[in-house]
Amino acid sequence: MKLETRFSNVQLQRINVQAILYLCSCPSQVGVQIDSLRKLFDYQANCSDRSRGELQTKVHERIAAASRQAHRIMEDCLKDVLEMEGWDPETLEMPAELRTLLEQEIDGE
Repeated sequence: MKLETRFSNVQLQRINVQAILYLCSCPSQVGVQIDSLRKLFDYQANCSDRSRGELQTKVHERIAAASRQAHRIMEDCLKDVLEMEGWDPETLEMPAELRTLLEQEIDGE
């Protein structure tokens, strides 16, 4: 089983680190869920490879299919959120105006 990804693990980490610096770390929360779904998918793939019975195989395949679907939905969501907020699609750099919001909050403005 293979999971298609739009964002690499390194890209997710880059988004997460930057979003943590922003007052609303929603992109980071979505990234964390994507990472969790990837781990769940990989776990099911490993279990499926070791399954000995038909029922076990079907259970792992069902969980993997749901993980794949949820992963696709959350990656689409993250793409949309990054576009709405104005992140650079190539570098995944947080836009300056979002950084300014954090600086204003820190300065009490």
